[in-house]
Amino acid sequence: MLTVLLLPGALRSFLPALLARSALAMGSLALLLTVQDQTGSYAQAGLAIAVFGTANVVAAPWRARAVDRFGQRVALTALSAGHTAGFAGLALLTHAEDVAATWYLVLSLAIGLTAPPLGAAMRRIWASLTEPGDQRTKAFSIDAVCEELLFVAGPVVVTAVITASSSATGLWMTAGAVLLGTTAMTSSPSSKVLRGSRTTAQRGERPLRQPGFARILLALLGVGAVLGVAEIAAPAVAARHGAVEASGWLLAAFAGGSAIGGLVYGQLKLKAGIGARLFVLCVSMGVTAMVVSRLDTLVLFAAGLALVGLFLAPSLVTGYLVADTIVAESSQTEASTWINTSVNLGASLASAAAGVVIDRSGAALALLLVGVLAVALATAVPRTCARTAEPAPAAQDNQAELVP
Repeated sequence: MLTVLLLPGALRSFLPALLARSALAMGSLALLLTVQDQTGSYAQAGLAIAVFGTANVVAAPWRARAVDRFGQRVALTALSAGHTAGFAGLALLTHAEDVAATWYLVLSLAIGLTAPPLGAAMRRIWASLTEPGDQRTKAFSIDAVCEELLFVAGPVVVTAVITASSSATGLWMTAGAVLLGTTAMTSSPSSKVLRGSRTTAQRGERPLRQPGFARILLALLGVGAVLGVAEIAAPAVAARHGAVEASGWLLAAFAGGSAIGGLVYGQLKLKAGIGARLFVLCVSMGVTAMVVSRLDTLVLFAAGLALVGLFLAPSLVTGYLVADTIVAESSQTEASTWINTSVNLGASLASAAAGVVIDRSGAALALLLVGVLAVALATAVPRTCARTAEPAPAAQDNQAELVP
């Protein structure tokens, strides 16, 4: 699978993209720790994270649409500049006195609105460098695995930096990573050639107007819901066993399972259509979550979370393949972003609900319910899909790829 990294221009784009995406893995925690430290209030810090997260989700399709229209170099450079300015402004606030809490919310809003869609942009580059089919699946898989590893290591790194020095240092490091990484990525030849359409995509080319695409997003809501509940259930189970320090290891097991799943998935040569694959993956993830809800010891629970995680990265990769297959080239960055948005939305909603369920009835019931939900939402996947992931040349050709 690593052979895709040897394709001409691949590493020149991928390595700086990873540096820039590491900022996204560190940013939310750096924001949380900074606001809590400056205000002395977890409530204020939580509000800042909520503002950041909501702005990020709401603006995501429009940011991606800007990349498709104006090209990666113009749109990503502008967004990364705004994102960097937000973190830099927050770092400067840490040295000021008597700062109104409103300013933290304003900067959180700015950071969320300007978060560049680096993952979707890199997948667009992968699509331009690879042939449809197994080669592209391998590229998307290695991309998903590396992203998983970033979100494991990023919070650990930024916490260590902030603990050893200051909140400002962590924020400056995050700002530097997104600015340098994005600049280096967009200056690569593979990114430069993606100049955008310069015109607004036709209404019929929009991802949500493609037959079956909204149903794919609905199924991926279930995947995100399992992810959100797992992130809440892990510390809850660790606390119930009197081992709060094991929370990190439980979440690492989940992320590690996802990374392994992505690596294995990239090596497989599957003949089934991408819709059938997504259906099986979503159902498997839901059923596994139901089984894990019955596991009681920490060791077994960790192993169970790893098994649940096995289906996360492959589900995302398959979703990206759907986006690459059925959406016109002029809207593919937006389509890939909708995949992420669906999973993130499912995770956010499920996290909120899981907290209430866990407080009242425990983590087992939360996992059981979300497993049932994931299986139910998986039935939304269209039954007939293209058997190979070949990009559609135009929107009017897409209707043959997915049949509702």
